Amino acid sequence: MNNKFVYTPGPTSIRENVLLARAQKTTNPDIDKDFFDFYKNTCEKIGRIINTKNDVYILSGEGILGLEAACASLTEKGDRVLVIDNGIFGKGFSDFITMYGGEVVYFSKDYNKDLDIEDLKKFLEHDNNFKYATVVHCDTPTGVLNNISKICPLLKEYNILTVVDSVAAMVGEELNVDEWQIDIALGGSQKAISAPAGLTIVSISNDAKTYIKNRKTKISGFYCNLSIWQDYYENKSFPYTMPISDIMGLDKAVDNILDEGIENVISRHEKIAFATRNSIKEYGLELFLDKGYSNTVTTIKIPESIGALNLSNYMLKKYNTLVATSLCEYIDKLLRIGHMGENARLENIIYILNILDESLKELGFKSDKNLVKLFNKYYN
Repeated sequence: MNNKFVYTPGPTSIRENVLLARAQKTTNPDIDKDFFDFYKNTCEKIGRIINTKNDVYILSGEGILGLEAACASLTEKGDRVLVIDNGIFGKGFSDFITMYGGEVVYFSKDYNKDLDIEDLKKFLEHDNNFKYATVVHCDTPTGVLNNISKICPLLKEYNILTVVDSVAAMVGEELNVDEWQIDIALGGSQKAISAPAGLTIVSISNDAKTYIKNRKTKISGFYCNLSIWQDYYENKSFPYTMPISDIMGLDKAVDNILDEGIENVISRHEKIAFATRNSIKEYGLELFLDKGYSNTVTTIKIPESIGALNLSNYMLKKYNTLVATSLCEYIDKLLRIGHMGENARLENIIYILNILDESLKELGFKSDKNLVKLFNKYYN
């Protein structure tokens, strides 16, 4: 199991120093005051990466925990919530909103392109009575990237709180939480940060805290209640026992990003994504998206005669290489190249493109070109 080459859009490859950090001897995170400083310092380093002075929390649970926690903490019965739906995960926010009694209003657009800001402007001119709005930065099943820098300030013009799922974009794409007026930004350890799965990252603005504090009703549940983190550091008391080894690994992964420089990390993702997309097209395959390409995920249409599931199974059985197709109606139509985090390294992308090239041709795809040579042509 451990010998597979895994190239998925999260969990991603993990650097050895992260694995070693996670293997260190640990203390008791409930009572050791030094760990509170360590935890807070890790949160502040993440804050520097995503450009926020807001409080940042690390929650014990995979990225979906953050999505539910945001909705649980903000939603009261009857609240109208705008769900910006141009992707599977974008639409999926509605499940959490209705779970906590909210009324969902969709702003639904095509899944093969990023959101048109002018369309959203026109919509909001006629209907803007929303407590908060949800939007996905990079919708992983299709790899579409929404322009959060335009969407969130527009929503805030109407005093609508902004909740952004940046799980698949954070670190691989530029993210300026404060400048873009993001009230709750959500990330996950296992994507472009390249730490083990199991942690959610949450930044929360003062506006969001005020809304939560002034709720008329209590928040349902405990684990998804963001208010339980208020004053944890001052009181030296976590809401629950923290997964200390996971956080130690995350801290080292964050140091790796800071050491490389976030600008360099983003540039690395951009260069690899550009070369990947262009090599795929010149090779003779189609990309799913018309525009709005993320630099962390590329989605490829696989010919029906081959099938995405058949291709991924073939790559696993013959080459011991684990890749991902998509979800829902796209599960057998799209293959996803998750060039994010440590996956977005030349040695890794070259390897996966070579395996993809060989597998497609062995399954009957006709191309007189070589994916790796094409990638090298566009990479500079």
